[in-house]
Amino acid sequence: MPSRLEQIAQQRLEKLDRIRAAGINPYPHRYHRSHTAREAIALLESLEAGSARQDKVNVAGRIMSHRSMGKSAFMDIRDGSGKIQLLFQNLNQLEEDKLKLFKDLDIGDIIGVEGSVLRTRTGEPTVRVESFTLLAKALRPLPEKWHGLSDVDTRYRQRYLDLISNPETKETFKLRSQVIFAIRQFLNQRGFIEVETPVLQPDAGGALARPFVTHHHALDQDLYLRIATELHLKRLVIGGFDKVYELGRTFRNEGISTKHNPEFTLLESYEAYADYNDVMKMLETMVSGICQQVLGTEEVKFGDDTISFKPPWQRRQLAEVVAEYSGIDFRQSPSADLLRVKMKEKGMEVDPQKNWAQLVDGLLSTYAEPRLVQPTFLVDYPVSMSPLAKTRPGQERVAERFEAFAGGLEIANAFTELNDPVEQRERFKAQLETKKKMAREGAISAEDYGEIETIDEDFLTAMEYGMPPTGGLGVGIDRLVMLLTNQQSIREVILFPQLKEKG
Repeated sequence: MPSRLEQIAQQRLEKLDRIRAAGINPYPHRYHRSHTAREAIALLESLEAGSARQDKVNVAGRIMSHRSMGKSAFMDIRDGSGKIQLLFQNLNQLEEDKLKLFKDLDIGDIIGVEGSVLRTRTGEPTVRVESFTLLAKALRPLPEKWHGLSDVDTRYRQRYLDLISNPETKETFKLRSQVIFAIRQFLNQRGFIEVETPVLQPDAGGALARPFVTHHHALDQDLYLRIATELHLKRLVIGGFDKVYELGRTFRNEGISTKHNPEFTLLESYEAYADYNDVMKMLETMVSGICQQVLGTEEVKFGDDTISFKPPWQRRQLAEVVAEYSGIDFRQSPSADLLRVKMKEKGMEVDPQKNWAQLVDGLLSTYAEPRLVQPTFLVDYPVSMSPLAKTRPGQERVAERFEAFAGGLEIANAFTELNDPVEQRERFKAQLETKKKMAREGAISAEDYGEIETIDEDFLTAMEYGMPPTGGLGVGIDRLVMLLTNQQSIREVILFPQLKEKG
C-alpha cells in the first residue's frame, strides 16, 4: 500500500496533468516581477506616508500557507527577501479555468500575482490579487513539520528544505556572504591583491595534514587537493607582489566534527616587510571592523558568553597558558618521553605514537583552547610546531608565531615567515625525517601525508632568489562565521557540509 507521502505525490502529479490538459504551462520560461516582497511592503509604507501614488505590484514566491475564508482565501508567499500575504477575494467570480487552477494550487507551489497593496484590519501587509500565474508546480510536499524543520540530518542533506522552512538559516548564509565581502573590502583597501593559486598540486605542502589524492590521466601523475595556499602565495611575494591574499576552499582528509569539515574556506594573506606583530594588529582591526560593518556592534553573543572583539585583544605566551590550564610547563619536558611521563603523572591519557609537538598541541586543544572565550593571541610557539616560521632573536627554540582564539575556537594562525632558504631546507628535512620515523613506527602511513619522501624543491628554489621579510596569516572563515552567527557547529555555516552517505 502506498505511503501517505506517496499518495500526496500521486495527487500532485494528477493535478499537474489536469493543469497541462487545460492548456496551461506549469513551468513557464519567465515572469516579470516588479517588486520583491520586501519592496512591496516598503511601497505600502510609502503609500501610507503619502510619498507614493501607484499601488500596483507584481510579486512572486513560494506558497507557504493557504487559509480559506468563505468566498475568499489568504495565502502567504515567500521570496528571497521575505514573506507577504495575498488576498484572493470573490473566488466564485473567477473564470472557470482560473478557479480550477486555484483549486489545484498546493503549499510549496511557486506563483506570481498582480494586484494592489493594502493593510488588513489585523495590520498585515497584503496584496489584493487581481490575477495570478502558476510558475512552478511542486510535486513533493514540504516535510510534515516544514515550519521550523528541525531534523538535523534532513537540514544538512537537503539544505534547500532547510532554507525553505527556516528563514533564520537563510539569514546565516546572507551574513556569511557579507562577512566575506567585508574581508575582501578590508584587504583591498589596504593594498592587497587577491589571487588564485592551484587547487591541484604535485606536492601537499604548507601544512602538516593528510591530503586528498587524485590522478591526472593525461599527465599520468598523482596530484593532491591543496591543504594550504601558503607556498604558492609566498612564491608571489618573491615575485614582487608585496601584499597578496587568497580566499577559497582548502581540503584536508582528516576528521569530521562540529569544528572540522574536510573542505573549508581559508583566508591566507602575506605582507612583505611585516612581522607577526603587524599581522596581529591587522587581524584584530579587520575582525572588529567586520563586526561593526555587518552586525553594527563589536560584541557578539556566542552560546552563554558575550564576546567583545574590540581591540586590543589579549596577548599571552603559549607556554604560560598551557601551564595555567593543564598544570604542565612543556618547556620543562623538552622530549616526548619526558612529556609523556609528566602527563601520566597528571592522570592524562597519553598516545605513545605522538611526537613532542603533537603532545603539546594536544595539551593546548584539550585544556587551554576551550577556556579562551575572549579574543586572545597565544604567541611564541616551539619551532618544532612551526617549520615555516622565523625564530625569535636569541631564542632558537621559539618561533614568532601566534594563533588567535575566541569562543573556545581557533580562528587564525600566523607567522613571521621564515625567509632563509638554507634554514628552510633544513627544517623541511627535519620534518621529513619525523614523518618517516612516524611511518616506521606505524603512527602514520604513506597515504596519510602523500608521498612522504617529497619536498617542494621548486619552492626552495624560489626562496633562493630572495624573499623579503614577510608576515603571513591564515583565518578559518567558517569558524569566524560560527562566532558571528552564534552557531555551535561548523555544519550550520557551510551550505553543503560533508556527510556520510546513507547506506
